[in-house]
Amino acid sequence: MPKMTRNTARKIFERLSEASPEPQTELYFKNPFTLVVAVALSAQATDVGVNKATKTLFEIADTPQKMAALGEKKLGDYIKTIGLWRGKAKNVIALSQKIIDDFGGEVPQTREDLETLPGVGRKTANVVMNVAFGQPTIAVDTHIFRVGNRTGLAPGKNPLEVELGLEKIIPDEFMQHAHHWLILHGRYICKARKPECWRCPIVDLCGFKEKVTSPDKPKPAAKKTAPKKKTAPKKKLAGKPKLRATKRKAAS
Repeated sequence: MPKMTRNTARKIFERLSEASPEPQTELYFKNPFTLVVAVALSAQATDVGVNKATKTLFEIADTPQKMAALGEKKLGDYIKTIGLWRGKAKNVIALSQKIIDDFGGEVPQTREDLETLPGVGRKTANVVMNVAFGQPTIAVDTHIFRVGNRTGLAPGKNPLEVELGLEKIIPDEFMQHAHHWLILHGRYICKARKPECWRCPIVDLCGFKEKVTSPDKPKPAAKKTAPKKKTAPKKKLAGKPKLRATKRKAAS
């Protein structure tokens, strides 16, 4: 796949911005703290599944103080429908207490500080910085990783490579919303198993070769080479029968 130019990248984000001028996260949250919790809970889970649990949870615990007071066991009752809920409940209570003890009850605004919270890695920190504090960060999840590689925007072997590649190629005026444009594009159009290229606004700019041009047609299969003709095995010629030597009896 040829390297994408900055001019092509600009056209891609111009079109994505036209389709969705003000993209928003699909996670339910009320403030920076509940956003941290929601993103931490969303690891290996869907936004829809997380929202079902947090809508009730955040009505009674929307601050670090209230969440810490709730306790790990009671928190677990609210998030049992989310995968890996036991470990997540432990982390949420721990990060709530750390925000109280180390940051005066306020969610920190730098990546370095955010990553000191239990259960918060680079991706979660970037989401919080972008959504809660308006910083132009790129949080590479499975959707952005796929889109970055498939389109040729930012090929990379791991999320950090894709993140750094996107930061280099995305024009500054699109950085604030780029994270959400790419997530939504990957979630609803550039899907993992069957990308819906027939309705993609950037199909002519994308470097993906095996484009799916119709919802009724599967993606083109690789060309098959004609099978080699089977040749009949050579028949072995029967050899001359071997004559057994007979001993002549000595004349008496």
